[in-house]
Amino acid sequence: MAMTSMEEFEALLNESFEMDTPTEGSVVKGKVIAIEAGQAIIDVGYKMEGRVELKEFANPGEAPEIAVGDEVEVYLRAAENARGEAVISREMARREEAWDRLEKAYADEQRVDGAIFGRVKGGFTVDLGGAVAFLPGSQVDVRPVRDAGPLMGLKQPFQILKMDRRRGNIVVSRRAILEESRAEQRAEVIGKLAEGDAVEGVVKNITEYGAFVDLGGVDGLLHVTDMAWRRVNHPSEILSIGETVKVQVIKINKDTHRISLGMKQLQEDPWDLVAAKYPLESVHKGRVTNITDYGAFVELEPGVEGLVHVSEMSWTKKNVHPGKIVSTSQEVDVMVLEIDAGKRRVSLGLKQTMRNPWEVFSETHPEGTQVEGEVKNITEFGLFIGLPGEIDGMVHLSDLSWDERGEDAIQNYRKGDMVSAVVSEVDVEKERISLSIKALGGDKFAEATGGVKRGSIVTVEVTAIEDGGIEVEYEGMKSFIRRSDLSRDRAEQRPERFSVGDKVDVRVTNVDSKTRRLGLSIKAREIAEEKEAVEQYGSSDSGASLGDILGAALKGGDE
Repeated sequence: MAMTSMEEFEALLNESFEMDTPTEGSVVKGKVIAIEAGQAIIDVGYKMEGRVELKEFANPGEAPEIAVGDEVEVYLRAAENARGEAVISREMARREEAWDRLEKAYADEQRVDGAIFGRVKGGFTVDLGGAVAFLPGSQVDVRPVRDAGPLMGLKQPFQILKMDRRRGNIVVSRRAILEESRAEQRAEVIGKLAEGDAVEGVVKNITEYGAFVDLGGVDGLLHVTDMAWRRVNHPSEILSIGETVKVQVIKINKDTHRISLGMKQLQEDPWDLVAAKYPLESVHKGRVTNITDYGAFVELEPGVEGLVHVSEMSWTKKNVHPGKIVSTSQEVDVMVLEIDAGKRRVSLGLKQTMRNPWEVFSETHPEGTQVEGEVKNITEFGLFIGLPGEIDGMVHLSDLSWDERGEDAIQNYRKGDMVSAVVSEVDVEKERISLSIKALGGDKFAEATGGVKRGSIVTVEVTAIEDGGIEVEYEGMKSFIRRSDLSRDRAEQRPERFSVGDKVDVRVTNVDSKTRRLGLSIKAREIAEEKEAVEQYGSSDSGASLGDILGAALKGGDE
C-alpha cells in the first residue's frame, strides 16, 4: 500500500514538472515583466525568463505595441543559455501562429495582410505577420512596375497562390487583389453607363488605332475612325495623354466589360448637308489627302472626302500612277460626278475641270490645217506626232508619200524629228487625230486629172520604151500602156515603133484615185474613132471600106 502511494506521488510530481516546465521547441505563454534597452524581458514560468527584441512585436508596416504586464506567446528555443536565461523568440512563435492562420485563409480563399520588406531574384519578400512569402515580379501589379519603392513596408492585402508548410514555401499575389477590385469597380462604373451617354474621361494611352480613355475606374476604347468625321491618320493629331475629353458611349459589352467610345458622334454629321452643298457637275476646291494605285482622295471639307478615280484624272495621261499627276496636300479643282449618301461616297473628276484637248484642237485646227510636231513614236502602222495640248496625232503609212510605199517611206523618219503635216480628220469621241504628210503639197493626181474622165482623149508623152509596153506621162503623172493596148492592129502592137518624146493621143479607160493611176489605151482610142466614123458616114456593111469612110471623114474635115 505504501509502495503504491510512493508511485502515485512520483507520477503526480512528474506531471507537475511537465506542466510547469515548458518543452523546448514549443510555443509557450509568458508575461512581460520589464522593457529595457530595446528588449522585452518575459517570464515564461518555472522561474525562467528570456529576452526578445521589441521589433519582433511589430506588425507589418507598423510600430511595435508592447507594455509591461502584457501576456504574449513566444517560442522556447532552449530552456537555458550561458547566462542562465531562456532562449525565446516572439518571431518564431508568430511564424507558427501565422502558418496556422495562413493555412486556414488559404483553404477559405481569403485575403491576408502583409508588407513587402525585401527584394530577391525574380520578385520580393513579404512579411505575412510572422511568415515570409515570395511575391513574383509579375504578381506585383496589373501593369509592369518599374519602381516598387513606394510599396515597401506598406501594409496591404495579398492573395495566397500556393503554400507548402513542410518546405516553408508561400507564394502570394498583389495583382489578383487589384484585378478583383478593378473588376468590382468596372462592374460598378459600367452599371451606371448606358449606350448613348455623353461622359467625360481622361486620355490614358494612345496607340496607332485609337486611344484608351479612363471613365473613372474603367477604360473605354476610342477608335481612330470615331474621333472625327474627317480622316485622322494618327490619334496624336487631335489627342494628347492626360487630356480631358467628352465622349459618347457607343457600345458596352456586358460580358467582356469592353466599352467603345466616340467623339464625332457628339458633332454634327457633315454628310447631312452634302447633297445640298455639292450638286452634280459643280466645281469645288479640295485638298489631296491620300494617293492610292486607283486614284486620289480629295477632302472637300472636314469629314467629306471624295475619290478621283485614276480614269478621271487626266485627258492625256493614261496608265500613269496618280502620284505622278497630283501630290498629297495639293489644292485642286474637282467636279462632283456622283454622290452616294448611303455609302458616304463622292465620285470626283479632275479632268472635267479642264477642257477636252481634242475638242479644243478640233476648234483651233480644222481639217486641212498645217501643223508641226515632234515624232514621239514610230510603229508598224505609222508615226505619232506630238501636238499642242499634250495630245498626239497619227500619220498612217498610206499618208506618208504619194510616190513611195508606206513601208519604205517610214524608214526616212526617226524619233525626235520635227515634221510638218496636214490635219485630215479629228474624232473627239474616240480621241483620235489623223494627219497626212503627203497632203502637204496638195494632191497632184487630183489636180492633174481634175478634168479627165473615163472615155476622155488626152495627149501623153512617151518617157520610156519597154518590152511589155511604153511608159508615158500626163501632167507629171506616170502611166503605162501595155503592148496589147498599143494598137488595134496586132502587127502594130510593137513598143519599138515609138520613141521617147513622142506625143501620142490615148483614150482614158480608168481613173483610179486610190492607186493614183490612169488607165490609158491607144487601141481603145482607135476603136472609139472607128465607131464614131461608122456612125457618121455609114456602115462597113454598105460596101464602103473603112479606108473610104475615114478618107471621107478626113476630107470632110478639110473642107
